[in-house]
This record gives sequence, structure tokens and C-alpha cells, in this order.
Amino acid sequence: MKNTIVIVDDHLLIAKALEGIIGNFGDFEVIYVAENGKDLIEKLENGEKIPDIILLDISMPLMDGFETAFWLKVNHPNIKVMALSMQGDDNSVIKMIKNGAKGYLLKNTHPKDLETALSKLSSDGFFYPDWASKIIFSNINGEKGNEKAVRISDREKEFLTYTVTELSYKEIAEKMCCSPRTVESYRDQLCEKFDLKTRVGLAVFALKNGFAES
Repeated sequence: MKNTIVIVDDHLLIAKALEGIIGNFGDFEVIYVAENGKDLIEKLENGEKIPDIILLDISMPLMDGFETAFWLKVNHPNIKVMALSMQGDDNSVIKMIKNGAKGYLLKNTHPKDLETALSKLSSDGFFYPDWASKIIFSNINGEKGNEKAVRISDREKEFLTYTVTELSYKEIAEKMCCSPRTVESYRDQLCEKFDLKTRVGLAVFALKNGFAES
């Protein structure tokens, strides 16, 4: 079964061109296009099929990508949101990630790289190219003053290896032979130590620091 995709972009020519490109990817299909966040919400609330992935532009009228991503995070947390924008600045990347985006690409991305990104997003739950990962990592690690060593326990290291998987916290607890509450304590301690906010942040931290493999 193919992964379903919805494109949200106010430029119809770009959206249709993107739909045509994705149509050549064997594992993905575009099921419809929305012109902006408001249009997307109306379609979803009127019974349109809920997609696996949403490719979301940022600069749009009526309801932009930031607001749309946050709405999806609250109302449809299982949809994987991939930002696809001309904006590659630090603030846009960090704001989209904080608002729930699980991936970020620029619109000049090569089609082959887009297919790879969609495949990674589908299988791993997130995808960030190297340039975006550097922005995220710099932000969550606070490059300006986090030189002091922070101790990570062996159990916390073990927990980090699971953050890049699709396992729920309950399933991670089963793997680690402990209670879900204990797993939540590992999560909270690591988030506090490294000023992280989300599981995506933990996963990026784990990958960049060699605690897990993609």
C-alpha cells in the first residue's frame, strides 16, 4: 500500500508540478492539494482522507505553515509533517520543528533527494538534511555555552538508542524491562540536561552524538 500525501501550497503550479514528481515515486501518492492551512482544515473536517504525510509550505495567505503545523500537531499528531519551503533560515526551521514538523526541505531539493526524504520520514518518523540538522542541533545544544560535560547514565544511553525508533514509550519500557514511568523519567532528565523539548529533539541528539544509528 502506498503512503498517502497531501500538498499544502498556495502556488498551484508548484503544487501540481510536485504532484507529478511524486507520482513517479513507487511508494507514494498525492491524494489531494490544499491552497493553505485554512483550506486543509476545511477539507479534513469535511471528511477528506487523512494522509500519512503532509508537505507543507510556510508562506501562505489566510493560514501559514507555522500555524498549520501547530494545528496538525494538536488535532492530528499521527500525520507526519514535512516542511517544504524556500525559507531555510534558522528561525523558520526551529519554529516549524517546535510546531510539530518532523522534517524540513527546501523547494530546490532534487527529486531523488525528495524521494529519499519521504522514505526516511515514513520509516523513521523524521528526516532532516545535514544543513537543517546542524541548525536544530546548535539550537537544542545551545552552542553559546554548553561546553561543560554532562553525565549520561548507561540506562539513559540505552533509552536514547530507542528514541529514533517508532516504539512508543510503553514499548520502550518493555524493551528496557522497566516501568513506563521510569522511561518517562529518563526522557525528562535528558530533556532537562540538554534543554530539549520533544522526542524529535532527543532523536536528533542521539543520532548526532553516536548513541543511535539511522
